Amino acid sequence: MPKWLRTFALPIAVMGIVCAACSSSNTAGNGSPSASCTSQIKVGLALDVGGLGDKGFNDLAYAGMNQAISNGIVCQGNTKYIEANSEGSNLDQEIQSLAAGGYDVIIGTGFAFSPYVNELATQYPKIDFGVIDGYATCGSACGETNPISAIPNVVDLTFKEQEGSFLVGVAAALKAKDLGCTTVGFLGGQTGPLIGKFEAGYTAGVAQIDPSIKVLVEYIGDSTKAFNDPIQGEALSNKMYDEGACIIYHAAGDSGNGLFKAAAAQQKIAIGVDSDQYKVVTPDEAKWILTSMIKRVDVATYDTIKAVADGSFKGGTDRVFDLASTGISYSTSNTALMTQDIINTVNKYKEKILNGDIVPPSSPKGA
Repeated sequence: MPKWLRTFALPIAVMGIVCAACSSSNTAGNGSPSASCTSQIKVGLALDVGGLGDKGFNDLAYAGMNQAISNGIVCQGNTKYIEANSEGSNLDQEIQSLAAGGYDVIIGTGFAFSPYVNELATQYPKIDFGVIDGYATCGSACGETNPISAIPNVVDLTFKEQEGSFLVGVAAALKAKDLGCTTVGFLGGQTGPLIGKFEAGYTAGVAQIDPSIKVLVEYIGDSTKAFNDPIQGEALSNKMYDEGACIIYHAAGDSGNGLFKAAAAQQKIAIGVDSDQYKVVTPDEAKWILTSMIKRVDVATYDTIKAVADGSFKGGTDRVFDLASTGISYSTSNTALMTQDIINTVNKYKEKILNGDIVPPSSPKGA
């Protein structure tokens, strides 16, 4: 395990930290800060649609900032977070507010922040920016068709989600075969290149085990509010379950919580994303979660804050988190479903990816 991750002791189950902070205050406050904190940097966190309590993406970013408080990298009173509205129509205002507030580092949690960050970064050259799933520098490598030139005070924090999705696809196919099932499903949030990586990897992983297994695909919508619609997530999940899917993997943010509700009601299997969602949903929902594709948004957030604090921040770059760096992985918490035989087989394919024998696709067929 790389040194940068060994020193990051934050558990993936972040809800114990996050929910305690779900109040009217927008100053981070559950990082057990040192009484002798002397750090002078100010940190702003712009959360995406779904906000705190999404049990995944946003919660992880918030937890990463709290870990920076715990380690004395930033003092508690020098942090602020702003949440997006349910429509995601105030993302530009989030970033503008933090930039005008004199923060030294601002992190946008989601690709939708990229155009606003990329514009503001030139107006505020003394502020360092990080964008989770950003595309200022990675461009076409991230699937973005209209890349923007590298910006010296912006770092993109991107992930090879297709690698982890391939592995949970392998797990899904193995479990489906155990159940005598021939259909699985994928629930995406917003259509586009980013979530396409999840779909592509998952579908390829399923096909690697058994190409005859059918993969049903449904997306919530074509805007960022698709990540904040658990009612539609539940409806589409029920639709796929009713069409024969015995397992559904989601990459849909807060909308994916609708999948877990449907899975519990229908007593069918689900696969989580971003955090180990087995640990953050209700017990009735958790028992139906096979695994989760782990995406260390918490580490990306923490590392960016730390880099600004210690002077090692490198803008104009794309920092990639993948299986090799353990920025991408999968969970094995639910031993009732995730058997050792399945884990052993998934790990064999993990080694094939690490060795370069398998390169999971980053876009769906026909995309």
